[in-house]
Amino acid sequence: MKRIFSGVQPSGTVTLGNYIGAFKQFTELQDEYDCIFCIVDQHAITMPQDRLELRKNIKSLAALYLAVGIDPNKATLFIQSEVPAHAQAGWMMQCVATIGELERMTQYKDKSTKSVTVSAGLLTYPPLMAADILLYGTEIVPVGDDQKQHIELTRDLAERFNRKFNDVLTIPDIRLPKNGARVMSLQDPTKKMSKSDPNKKAIITLLDDLKTIEKKIKSAVTDSDGVVAFDPVNKPGVSNLLSIEAALTDATIDELVAKYDGIGYGDFKASVAKAVTEHLAPIQSRYAELIASDELDRILDEGAEKADAIASRTLKKMENAMGLGRKRK
Repeated sequence: MKRIFSGVQPSGTVTLGNYIGAFKQFTELQDEYDCIFCIVDQHAITMPQDRLELRKNIKSLAALYLAVGIDPNKATLFIQSEVPAHAQAGWMMQCVATIGELERMTQYKDKSTKSVTVSAGLLTYPPLMAADILLYGTEIVPVGDDQKQHIELTRDLAERFNRKFNDVLTIPDIRLPKNGARVMSLQDPTKKMSKSDPNKKAIITLLDDLKTIEKKIKSAVTDSDGVVAFDPVNKPGVSNLLSIEAALTDATIDELVAKYDGIGYGDFKASVAKAVTEHLAPIQSRYAELIASDELDRILDEGAEKADAIASRTLKKMENAMGLGRKRK
């Protein structure tokens, strides 16, 4: 069984777009692959964080992983900072990387131009991301287009390490998402739904109150045609709502268009809202159980132990290859 690794930052908000684009697929991947899911809290501190808020977000994200259907008996779920090998291997990969290639990373260039002062970690966290992946002999990394550059750098660093030292690192392949729903803003359906959108009516989060979700969908921007049809160019708002319902119900777009034939936008939006809230209700219920119980800590403890055992073995091979410390068998 091939191994998949995926890391998500504890940003505090998981949108419906994040869920459809990533988390929903994770539950399917765990049946086909040996999956390792990591909450990359050390990546989060490249930008200023409130410590109490960060701890809350870490626990919340872990509970959401499980609430959406990740099975700890099938997949490994853990917090990055609880496995010391990540920081150790991250430093080693920094020493393999060059300043030039790190300065070319798109996210660094974007964020550094928007702030007068940026942390050194913002520049050097791609080697830590590479270490996250490489410590587990990862064969496949599922990412969106915005992370493709980071995985290409990971491959380059792993190949360079293997050439210079020893052939100990597995070169991972990129798995781009299948063609499917790209969830757009409810208020500007020409833009992707983003957790940073200042207009909270534009986004749905997994933990939004169900009544709030219903109101957001009913106030979603559509058009004046009054005809439910799938046409992303000319009818982006209607097409977005159709895509959302299709992704959550596994109905095809054609089936939904037929279902809404002759139906006005009011009833259409109410039906989409019903599909979304019915899908999210059990997730929210399970989340509430987990966040208030000891079960979450037990699962994370077990996950960290499993991850540490794998990562520590790879770290020893890397240290031996680079000549660090005493030779260990």
